[in-house]
Amino acid sequence: MCGFSFELRAIRNDDTSITVLLADDSEIVRRAIRQVLATQSEIEIVGEAADFGQTVLMANTLKPQVIVLDLRMPDETKISSQHLKSHLNHGAHLLAISFSNDDESKKLAENLGAAILLDKMALGETLIPAIRELCQKRAAAAA
Repeated sequence: MCGFSFELRAIRNDDTSITVLLADDSEIVRRAIRQVLATQSEIEIVGEAADFGQTVLMANTLKPQVIVLDLRMPDETKISSQHLKSHLNHGAHLLAISFSNDDESKKLAENLGAAILLDKMALGETLIPAIRELCQKRAAAAA
């Protein structure tokens, strides 16, 4: 047994839906992100993870279009960035978030394959436009 559980939510099957997996060890941050994203009918949160291990499992099970990933979670020393990157590589856009946007955070986000690194303090203004930008790039590439 893996020691945690999560609920599989029905995923809408229309082209306008953007599915998102939230991965942050802070319930308060996840709640704030849920509130921001709840204002957008086309964005659906399909799961939430509290560490990198859960993120990998849920990403591979739920196959979200976007993963909002906290760069600093409790099990970060147990999983290398290369291991994490390879296990999240199923086509999802990785959107990294951090309280610190210093060179170390930027390098970690880059090593993980994150398309964007956002400051947690500005998510209210930056998260929705960033998610839309990532999904528009995918739609343009597919066309």
